[in-house]
Amino acid sequence: MKAPRAVATFAVAMIAGLCALTAVPAGAQAPAEDVPKAVRQAIENAPAPGPEQVIVGAYINDIQQIDFKTNNYVIDLYVWFRWKSPGIDPSKTMEFMNRFASDNNLREALTEEPDEIPGGGYYSILRYQGLFSTKFQLATFPFDTQVLTVVMEDTLAGAAEQIYVPDGKTPVIVDPVITLPGFTVGTPTMTIGTNTYPTNFGDPTVPKAEPYSRITLSVPVTRPVVAMSIKTFVPVILIVACALLVYFVRPAYVEGRIGLGITALLTLVAIQLTATSSLPDVDYLMMLDKIFLLAYLFIIVALARVVATSWQGKENELQIKRQDRRWAAVTLGVYLVASIAVVWTSLA
Repeated sequence: MKAPRAVATFAVAMIAGLCALTAVPAGAQAPAEDVPKAVRQAIENAPAPGPEQVIVGAYINDIQQIDFKTNNYVIDLYVWFRWKSPGIDPSKTMEFMNRFASDNNLREALTEEPDEIPGGGYYSILRYQGLFSTKFQLATFPFDTQVLTVVMEDTLAGAAEQIYVPDGKTPVIVDPVITLPGFTVGTPTMTIGTNTYPTNFGDPTVPKAEPYSRITLSVPVTRPVVAMSIKTFVPVILIVACALLVYFVRPAYVEGRIGLGITALLTLVAIQLTATSSLPDVDYLMMLDKIFLLAYLFIIVALARVVATSWQGKENELQIKRQDRRWAAVTLGVYLVASIAVVWTSLA
């Protein structure tokens, strides 16, 4: 009984070995065309390990207005997305983080459902027109350069699940015929980073301090230097020139000299109120404020000189005239040097 059982066992082992030897090469040498097309496509479209990469691009159609007093601006733009995974739709879960609350904001999906891209993946595009907000820095006004930003994040997926990737070397483009009165529009940029919130927003399933992928579109806008120089400095210089005439009026006409200085002072106040009426209240001195302060100081010094010489008699009029000329030259020189220094240090 043992011999037949041993022979049978040996025969089974030999058959199994032959089957293994013949099966492995057959499977390894199977041509690629024998694999079903649907299977090959599913393998090619399978998401890579790690977070889902969403390719994003933008086209800025128009910048319609800038309101410095309320720190907001209106931008009309298109944003598109491309991705691989069928289980997400970034165009619906993306949120504008710095939008300004308004009933006029318009968000329109140009594709009801994501379009399938030949070769695998999905595509979706939306248009948004509305107010955005940022805190304008006005220290160098009226020669300031402002950066209009549009900030976007996904409302659901953190950076561990989904990240944004710029669409090529120029992921954001501005309409070449765009105009913004009073400003020159520069070249836009797109930066992608992460933003970490120090809270889980009350969701116990989410770890605290979870980072989110963030898109920042930046559009620099600058004021024309020549035009702003004329609008800013010419009125101030004219008022300073009028105040300078105080030193050239006969010392005997005290009322006329004081009236000329007071008129220049009041005119300067009115011009400053007009120049800053469209600006917000800030807790620092703008360059324009410093220019006006120097003009105020020039006028006050001229009035102080008139008051200081008003009590002297007519016998000293010739001496006062000569001193007034020197005062005029010195105060004007100091004012011009100080004004140039203010502009230079502000723009440096």
